[in-house]
Amino acid sequence: MNESFLLLSIYGLLTAVVVGGMVILPSLLGERHDRKPTRQGEVGTNQPYESGIRPTGSARLRIPIQYYLLAMLFVLFDLEAVYLYAWALVGREAGWSGFVEVVIFLVLLAVALLYVWRVGALDWHRRVGHDIHQEAGLAGHQGRNKDSAVVA
Repeated sequence: MNESFLLLSIYGLLTAVVVGGMVILPSLLGERHDRKPTRQGEVGTNQPYESGIRPTGSARLRIPIQYYLLAMLFVLFDLEAVYLYAWALVGREAGWSGFVEVVIFLVLLAVALLYVWRVGALDWHRRVGHDIHQEAGLAGHQGRNKDSAVVA
């Protein structure tokens, strides 16, 4: 117990030193372009960039909710592979009771996938935005109905 605690403490201390070094050292050793007299007149000195490309437009974009929903679904269903891999490693030792539990797990995941599919969470061509106004009962909003006809 004492040796385990000592090793865990050393590991935690080394982790803190590495993280602290990664946070502090770049600010100490990095080049300061805004303080150089030859660089103060440059256009892109104080602007953010990504991969050397100047930004175009605003960073405040409205990303459709489907991206976030699909990412969450991917994480949820990707965890399935982790659990199945762990079961596959001990499949013989788990016996028939382990097999029944995995079948129940897979059936629950299949039901969840069918539900997500049924409600349209995987449909990228779903009408987004214009049907919200109809569902909210906003009269006078010009949008499209389910038949894609323009309504006033």
